[in-house]
Amino acid sequence: MLTKFETKSNRVKGLSFHTKRPWILASLHSGVIQLWDYRMGTLIDRFDEHDGPVRGVHFHMSQPLFVSGGDDYKIKVWNHKLHRCLFTLLGHLDYIRTVQFHHEHPWIVSASDDQTIRIWNWQSRTCISVLTGHNHYVMCAAFHPKEDLVVSASLDQTVRVWDIGSLKKKTASPADDILRLSQMNTDLFGGVDAVVKYVLEGHDRGVNWAAFHPTLPLIVSGADDRQVKLWRMNDTKAWEVDTLRGHMNNVSCVMFHAKQDIIVSNSEDKSIRVWDATKRTGLQTFRREQDRFWILAAHPEMNLLAAGHDSGMIVFKLERERPAFAVSGDSLFYTKDRFLKYYDFSTQRETQVMPIRRPGSTSLNQSPRTLSYSPTENAVLICSDVDGGSYELYVIPKDSIGRGDSLQDAKRGPGSSAIFVARNRFAVLDKGNNQVLIKNLKNEVVKKSGLPVPTDAIFYAGTGSLLCRSEDRVVIFDLQQRLVLGDLQTPFVKYVVWSNDMESVALLSKHSIVIANKKLVHQCTLHETIRVKSGAWDDNGVFIYATLNHIKYCLPNGDSGIIRTLEVPIYITKVSGNAIFCLDRDGKNKTIVVDATEYIFKLSLLRKRYDQVMNMIRNSQLCGEAMIAYLQQKGFPEVALHFVKDEKTRFNLALESGNIQIAVASAKEIDDKDHWYRLGVEALRQGNAGIVEYAYQRTKNFERLSFLYLINGNLEKLSKMLKIAEVKNDVMGQFHNALYLGDIQERVKILENAGHLPLAYVTASIHGLQDVAERLAAELGGDVPHLPEGKEPSLLMPPAPVMCGGDWPLLRVMKGIFEGGLDGIGRGAVDDEEEGVEGDWGEDLDMVDVDGLQNGDVTTILEDGEVAEENEEEGGWDLDDLELPPEVETPRVSVNARSFVFVAPTPGMPVSQIWIQRSSLAADHAAAGNFDTAMRLLSRQLGIRNFTPLKSMFLDLHAGSHSYLHAFSSVPVMSLAIERGWSESASPNVRGPPALVFNFSQLDEKLKAGYKATTAGKFTEALRLFLSILHTIPLIVVESRREVDEVKELIIIAKEYVLGLQMELERREMRDNPVRQQELAAYFTHCNLQLPHLRLALLNAMTVCYKARNLATAANFARRLIETNPTNESHSRTARQVLQAAERNMADASQLNYDFRNPFVTCGATYVPIYRGQKDISCPYCTARFVPNQEGQLCAVCDLAVVGADASGLLCSASQIR
Repeated sequence: MLTKFETKSNRVKGLSFHTKRPWILASLHSGVIQLWDYRMGTLIDRFDEHDGPVRGVHFHMSQPLFVSGGDDYKIKVWNHKLHRCLFTLLGHLDYIRTVQFHHEHPWIVSASDDQTIRIWNWQSRTCISVLTGHNHYVMCAAFHPKEDLVVSASLDQTVRVWDIGSLKKKTASPADDILRLSQMNTDLFGGVDAVVKYVLEGHDRGVNWAAFHPTLPLIVSGADDRQVKLWRMNDTKAWEVDTLRGHMNNVSCVMFHAKQDIIVSNSEDKSIRVWDATKRTGLQTFRREQDRFWILAAHPEMNLLAAGHDSGMIVFKLERERPAFAVSGDSLFYTKDRFLKYYDFSTQRETQVMPIRRPGSTSLNQSPRTLSYSPTENAVLICSDVDGGSYELYVIPKDSIGRGDSLQDAKRGPGSSAIFVARNRFAVLDKGNNQVLIKNLKNEVVKKSGLPVPTDAIFYAGTGSLLCRSEDRVVIFDLQQRLVLGDLQTPFVKYVVWSNDMESVALLSKHSIVIANKKLVHQCTLHETIRVKSGAWDDNGVFIYATLNHIKYCLPNGDSGIIRTLEVPIYITKVSGNAIFCLDRDGKNKTIVVDATEYIFKLSLLRKRYDQVMNMIRNSQLCGEAMIAYLQQKGFPEVALHFVKDEKTRFNLALESGNIQIAVASAKEIDDKDHWYRLGVEALRQGNAGIVEYAYQRTKNFERLSFLYLINGNLEKLSKMLKIAEVKNDVMGQFHNALYLGDIQERVKILENAGHLPLAYVTASIHGLQDVAERLAAELGGDVPHLPEGKEPSLLMPPAPVMCGGDWPLLRVMKGIFEGGLDGIGRGAVDDEEEGVEGDWGEDLDMVDVDGLQNGDVTTILEDGEVAEENEEEGGWDLDDLELPPEVETPRVSVNARSFVFVAPTPGMPVSQIWIQRSSLAADHAAAGNFDTAMRLLSRQLGIRNFTPLKSMFLDLHAGSHSYLHAFSSVPVMSLAIERGWSESASPNVRGPPALVFNFSQLDEKLKAGYKATTAGKFTEALRLFLSILHTIPLIVVESRREVDEVKELIIIAKEYVLGLQMELERREMRDNPVRQQELAAYFTHCNLQLPHLRLALLNAMTVCYKARNLATAANFARRLIETNPTNESHSRTARQVLQAAERNMADASQLNYDFRNPFVTCGATYVPIYRGQKDISCPYCTARFVPNQEGQLCAVCDLAVVGADASGLLCSASQIR
């Protein structure tokens, strides 16, 4: 049993499915009738006018009506659209057990405990017939679905079949008077409208239910004798065919299944039983723990059943209806009615391939669940629930497709889940041992592999991989390497759909869809209230899926929407263009053509394919509140503007996209104070003083106007504002304007006129207007105010405007793609589709000055004063500088640009940020001042952990890549970025990388100085120079690959010298250990030095060893020295003398840790030889070698990196990244 919906309520006594909508009525013992949507799982309505239990309820076939009958002896007819009872039919004298509408006539049949059955006309609202004959409660009565018969069951142990043919004739209008006369007679003398055709006796107890077969002359009945009986009838008689025994208590309801050859019954023994109607054997039993069953209902058109019990009801299916299918390229293999079928998407033809075995067992739900296909071997794997889960392997003969008759014996085996994992290998899940068995096409186990998680199903995940499902997660498992490639927590996954390129996967659960990539990295999750049934990927990477009643789409960013509604559920097999191929529940192939415009439009916006967006806006009927809201939400208000006619919406969108011109036009149309105010605020933000002024004037906002004129320095208009305030008799406004103007006499006059003589006197006397002050003092007499002693008055005057101006200076910008492109609509606009559009506009550009415009436009900034020439032929975009796709013509910029400026550019991205975004070179990050990321990069690339030696260089780089200008005393210092490789021909909009203070040629100089110091024996100075080279190289940037190789070579040179010089300096400090002195001198000769320096090192070692009487070792150095052909004759002579002395006594006075015959490198920390074949580790930056116990220590040679750290390698040129 597949439960689709369940309710918890009072005892359910009556049920009825709606024919078209996913609704079910449940009448309860409490007197309430509930109307449920079983697909959504929601209660739509409740009706509670009955007094006492409602035992019968039934939907009308076509009208928005239902009828109910209850223990209050009333039959009520309801209109569910109007949510009310239309009328009540009275006549029964006891409880009403069942009610039912006739499928054609306006009749209702009702059965009652008053031992009668009544037939009512619900249009005339009268009882047209009373069927008497039963001598106990009538438990049910029902019309035959096609013929003029009624069946009834009663506790008098009989089932009766009534003929109501004459009733049908009676309701038809009489043809002539004779008929009308006979009808009058029958009305007067109680004619016979319905006669008992058969009385079926055979039950030993009261019969609770009887029902007709939908097509055959059969009746089934259930009774308190715990038996279900099957009866057959013909024109003259009816007889018992068989008895189905098995229920343990009263059988409360029984019926034939509409689609299958089965009988379903339920009982007070808390079980539902399914019987085979032809073999008359039990197929399946479903039990509940606590609840007795009372009623069954079958959907008139779908494969759904419902059962009511003591604490609610369930809606369920007996079998899955989803056909098993597999898609491979243009082919679809699927199962239907014991056959494997093949469908070709290109030709849209279906053919029968071969029969597959019929399940031998007697239980339901044995149809194939999954199907897996191997195209190279032409083999099919079919899994079903037979024998607790098993698979069958069929190899399809090449000539078999189209014939469909060759029955072959399949190779079988146990396993609930089996899929192909390679051309001729398939995996079978062994749940018990949590492992998969890999088998070949002969059904032989080739390999066994344990699974990383407890798995209850496996799905395909590419060749050699499995997607394993456990309760709350899925993992991708590589069978070859036995590795988990991906792991994701999900709701219980039912189906897995891979995209054609195997890059994305959709995991379908009952109520959600999880989209992930091939490594199971989560991308988005969608939740649905209605069950998700199937899905497929289209060619654009959009996932198209079906719920029970919709086809929907899901974009890569998680946005979803409805494509169309569905009448019946479908199973999507493939999406190609705007055609959706699917299978229905009957296994028929269908093609649904849909309008993909909406999701393609959203996808183009998402992928920044603005050329396609333009085409779609021009050519399609995209509109509606939802689309406008979507564009607004995604930050494209200027696109939404072109869809909108409503002025208020236009105004809001124009403000959001900064389009002042459209906002002004809309504000004029609306002419509302609030809109003018908002326009003023936006215009002020853009510095468009003319429009701010206009908006304030429209709303008569004089205070704001005065303040605007003050900050603009417009003294002439301020004087006018003063006059306006005077005319309006607004004293405060007058005073403010006089204050803004700095007009002292006017202020004194205003104060005097307002009667504030002391204030007028103080103002006049402070500002030196002595004659006015004397006149006011005379008027005040003795009340002249005293000015405070010893205080210096300060002048309260507005500053003189430096620049009286209107609008702020604006950068002239090109119209964005949307404004420019859309203005041409309807004026012979160029159709972009002709030019092969490929450009991804917003991706490649980093325009500094206008980055961050709200509409994300590609805009070109013209230099001040430069005007685009209006030639006949426009030059298009400047491709050399911007590398733009050539498809959109440049909108012309008129000479009078100020009035047509569209969008004031918002602040661009700081140069330092552009440098960081574009570069993975540590030097560029340090120059941008972003030391944090520079250190992270060096750590990752070279394993550097000690940044102390680099601190001063970081600071130098940052300071050196910026210059600072001091413009006015009142403005802060401006920093200017200095770029490397800048030239006058460079485009002003494309930023180059930062100028760096360190370069490779400087290192060359240092190297020469280092060599010179070494030759001169200034070892400390030489060591400082070589270390400085090692410390500078991480922050060097070069252009070519050849230079990169030179830099790497320089690291090795500097490392060898640093190591050698460190050993030599240590040797010189060592006085009391002659053996160690000799060793260090010997190791120095094995550093990779320039020839002059090698000769000096050999001479040095030879001298040290000779003095210590280690003649054999000294002779070795002498020999090596002579081999270098020394230029200094005295060196050669000394060497030859040492050789002669050694030949007389070839022995060493002391044993050294030095074997010149065995090649070695010297440890950079302990200065001991590491001979060939011994383990060592190295510094990831300078490559110095160390003994293993130095791992994790700071490198003693470069003093920067950690020995043995993981690092990706030196990155010092953009050419390495390309």
